[in-house]
Amino acid sequence: MDPFRRDRDKRRGRNPFDFFGFDDEDFERIFEEMQRMLERMFRDIPFDQIEWNKPFVHGFSIRVGPDGKPKIEEFGNKPSITPDGERIISDEREPLTDVIEGDEEVSVTVEIPGVEKDDIDLRVTEDSLEINVDTPQRKYHKIVELPCEVKPKTTKATYKNGVLDVVIKRKEKKKKGEKYRVSIE
Repeated sequence: MDPFRRDRDKRRGRNPFDFFGFDDEDFERIFEEMQRMLERMFRDIPFDQIEWNKPFVHGFSIRVGPDGKPKIEEFGNKPSITPDGERIISDEREPLTDVIEGDEEVSVTVEIPGVEKDDIDLRVTEDSLEINVDTPQRKYHKIVELPCEVKPKTTKATYKNGVLDVVIKRKEKKKKGEKYRVSIE
């Protein structure tokens, strides 16, 4: 039997995220967060300022974290408020990112299409990575909080087909759980 076959009668009324292993509580949390994001987007974005000949990107991605819980991240052009209270849309985009914590290193993948590798400015501290691109055609900016302390001088980066991959060695290897025998009463 094909596992992707949709049986509408059986699925009707069920959580559409069952396929990903999310329970109803996770689904409710995802749905409520997406609803808040969409409400905020439509409230905060001054649509009358969008230049229809320029790209405007705003969205969100859902990933399952190491704890098995879904995590929602926004990306794209961010609305902001000027000091005098006017809402504007920045030309600067927050790129979609993915952070993977390994035993010996941390890997960060960032989608920044439409730029040359020489346009990318990376700054690394022990606990964060800042990505900045400022060209006439594209502007990207993101500060990524890293999941552990890293050695900034070990940073290696590659950029190909609009995807930036950054690998940074951890300060200390990831500690594995200690094994011990537990007696059951």
